[in-house]
Amino acid sequence: MRVSKVGIVFALTVIVAAGVCAVEDTDKPNIVILATGGTIAGSAETSTQAGYTSGQVGVDILIGAVPQIKELADVTGEQISNVGSQDMSDAIWLTLATRINELAASAKVDGIVITHGTDTIEETGYFLSLVVKTDKPVVLTAAMRPSTALSADGPLNIFNAVAVAADPDARGRGVLVVTNDDIHGARSITKTNATDVQTFMSPERGLIGVSLYGVNRWFRYPYRTHTSKSDFSIKGVKSLPRVDVIYITADVSPDLIDCAVAKGAKGIVTAGVGNGNMTGPALEAVERAIAKGVVVVRATRVPSGSVGRNVEVNDDEVGTAVSGELSPAKARVLLKLALLKTKQTEQIQKYFDLY
Repeated sequence: MRVSKVGIVFALTVIVAAGVCAVEDTDKPNIVILATGGTIAGSAETSTQAGYTSGQVGVDILIGAVPQIKELADVTGEQISNVGSQDMSDAIWLTLATRINELAASAKVDGIVITHGTDTIEETGYFLSLVVKTDKPVVLTAAMRPSTALSADGPLNIFNAVAVAADPDARGRGVLVVTNDDIHGARSITKTNATDVQTFMSPERGLIGVSLYGVNRWFRYPYRTHTSKSDFSIKGVKSLPRVDVIYITADVSPDLIDCAVAKGAKGIVTAGVGNGNMTGPALEAVERAIAKGVVVVRATRVPSGSVGRNVEVNDDEVGTAVSGELSPAKARVLLKLALLKTKQTEQIQKYFDLY
């Protein structure tokens, strides 16, 4: 049997092409999913009931429910915790951030995804953006419907989150949150609805990008300091200082502030009205707290806008710092970390201006 030269060349081309394809199939990004619990890992007795229990499904089941992610990356998983995010704690934050830093330091890891509950994902994301030391993608995702629900949103959110974490264009954009096809920056995202699937918004600065069935479009980079350029570190940190948030209302009881000080708060964030304002008696209680060495930051309970210095409150005279665009919950996160470095209000204000 004679074989033509053209036939040999064709056969070799097919073999080489097959070899290239084989290399490409195995040369996928390595993504690690760290599971913490939340609704995305929740379950209910039926697929149509509102009530459910968070943190019931393990990371292997979450990964197995989205076999399509194998097209995007080589994915492994670890269980950090399995709690509803209303039970997220400083201890879990420290464990999670430490593990992320360990994984990010490995040349074998290209990106990290964290599954989380929606209730406190914005706080966890902002905390990680301040203490994670990498430019590699770190992406949180969540769900508003449990894994057993009719039309559960978790699987597609996981798929898109892995697509973002595997995308080289995600590098250097800080910690991201991917839900419902949107890519948010951890600093700007906020939950706006108790039950709606489209609950997350970034009201001040807008989206970082969008992810539609794993195809990403990028709009911008975060404008504040984060991750690898952050001065904050949790290396050797075993616990974080107590910081309380005091919600300000008409005729608020000022003894709430006194009580926080008596119970050991090292910092207080006031969720004030309007431009971070509060009643005269409450402001007097703030001054008493500051006299005892407690750092006080004025934030606002209003969903958007920026709290300015020395507007209706003379911050220079009283001794308070202001949160700028940060919500009370995120101001609390930054103040916890700032107090690890200083109790000087002037320096803490610089942190709020920078981060």
